[in-house]
Amino acid sequence: MKADYTGTMQQLHARHGDAVYMRLGPVRSYCFAHPELVREVLVEKGASFIRWRRAMEVFSRAHGQSVLITEGTPWQRQRRMLQPVFAPKRFEAYAQQMAATGAAGLDALVIAPDGRLDFEQAMTRLTMDVILRTMFGSHAPADAAAVGDAVRVLGHAAMREMFLPFAVPQWVPLPWRRASRRALARLDALIGGVIAQRRARPHEPAGPDDLLAMLMAATDEEGDGAGLADHEVRDQCMTMFLAGHETTASALTWWGWAMAAHPDVAARAAAEVDAVLAGRPPGHADLARLPWLGQTLKETLRLWPPAAGLFTREAIEDVRIGDWLLPAGALAVTTPYVMHRDPRWFPEPERFDPERFAPERAAQLPRGAYLPFGVGPRVCIGNNFALMEMVLLAALMLQRFQFALPAGAPPPRPSLNVSLRPAQRLELVLRRR
Repeated sequence: MKADYTGTMQQLHARHGDAVYMRLGPVRSYCFAHPELVREVLVEKGASFIRWRRAMEVFSRAHGQSVLITEGTPWQRQRRMLQPVFAPKRFEAYAQQMAATGAAGLDALVIAPDGRLDFEQAMTRLTMDVILRTMFGSHAPADAAAVGDAVRVLGHAAMREMFLPFAVPQWVPLPWRRASRRALARLDALIGGVIAQRRARPHEPAGPDDLLAMLMAATDEEGDGAGLADHEVRDQCMTMFLAGHETTASALTWWGWAMAAHPDVAARAAAEVDAVLAGRPPGHADLARLPWLGQTLKETLRLWPPAAGLFTREAIEDVRIGDWLLPAGALAVTTPYVMHRDPRWFPEPERFDPERFAPERAAQLPRGAYLPFGVGPRVCIGNNFALMEMVLLAALMLQRFQFALPAGAPPPRPSLNVSLRPAQRLELVLRRR
């Protein structure tokens, strides 16, 4: 499982069906891959589960006690306080910032004379700049590549920690822990620096849609009326930074490869962008006018969901799911990567086909068969924000570039290290239009 998590889960599903029971030492795991069973776990009986405590303990080393980690009353309080950040009325301003930052980043790309570009690294840098500008009013640091490497180091370390046979105290010098601490220190310096700069200029006006300003001013109006403490601001900022660029960079990396591998699909998307935008930057209102482009991204999220296999819940009481009685402490495992490649819902599942998400066909999908952002109360709070960012940045790229594969390049192999990334460096050939 550690070597090839998604492949292992696909094999289990192929051999044993929609409900697979595994005993891993003291842990009872139930892997569910049918939309009805998944909805039972995540929606209908969601109150009987919490997020897998082992994973949350590992993630909390970077995220602290943010909205990603907490449960119960603290989570409800944080969710309420963050909801205004993602209110639809703010999206037009976000879109303008995203488009301006994205255009500047794409125009500054350094592409080799033969057109080759380390596309994954470019997408990491681009989405990092967008999230820092949009949410914190800051720029990507000069060492953005090193920050991206730090994020990957933390992802690899997190997967190793979760696949240990039992929790090992942090003082034990396991091989990857020193690099993990250095990586976290780099990210803390970045986020801490952004917060410190803001606190050093308390009277400098911030933009009306600045996340950091909103977090500092937020109060729990439905609760005790208190605001966020300093450490809570740090934790929420870290989660917004990590989730706000890492998963989007993953999705755009796979989308770029799909465009290069399917030039007919890319040509249709570019023609749509040209017809709708006529050379101007995209805005929030354009999202609905770019349906084919949106479908290419949804199909990308189907084949390569960034959160490909981390929807694991821990039962806090005995609970029946389908024909199975899960005892308290058992794990319920959902793997979107497996569900998104099920031929019952997606015929010829390995084929890249954006027509699957034409409105009439998408309406026929069973609820729970497609869940790149999760489902139920813990659905990703920034899902609409992320989708908007993907469409806007993809449109900007299609305005500027044609995509092609390097000669003889094999299809990239997916590797899950918290987010789904290509196992090896992904280069594409970009030609300016």
